[in-house]
Amino acid sequence: MAESKRNLYDSVMPCGIRIAMKGIEMRTSKPITVTLGKQQHSVDARLASGAYDSASEVIRAALRALDREEEAVNAVLRAKIRASLDDPRPSLTAEEAEAEMTRFMENESKATRNAAR
Repeated sequence: MAESKRNLYDSVMPCGIRIAMKGIEMRTSKPITVTLGKQQHSVDARLASGAYDSASEVIRAALRALDREEEAVNAVLRAKIRASLDDPRPSLTAEEAEAEMTRFMENESKATRNAAR
């Protein structure tokens, strides 16, 4: 039973860089527990490959990749906004904009559900 619970939960203990301030050490990160579910296999595989020394390293690398991905998406959105603002053509009517947003949100909702599988 203990082993199966261990597979369901992954305790992520960041290395916790310590900073000395007037003789007092302060932790810059705190231990957290993350439930990974199916992604636990991905962490385990990376640890088994020797590419990472700890689950914390895997999670930190994943978060850095997510940060890069989100920044890339934001850069694309900023470019699209700039192009739209610079476009001399007339804007959409309120009805057209609402229809576009509804289609967009439906597609995003489907993509989110598919990604969660």
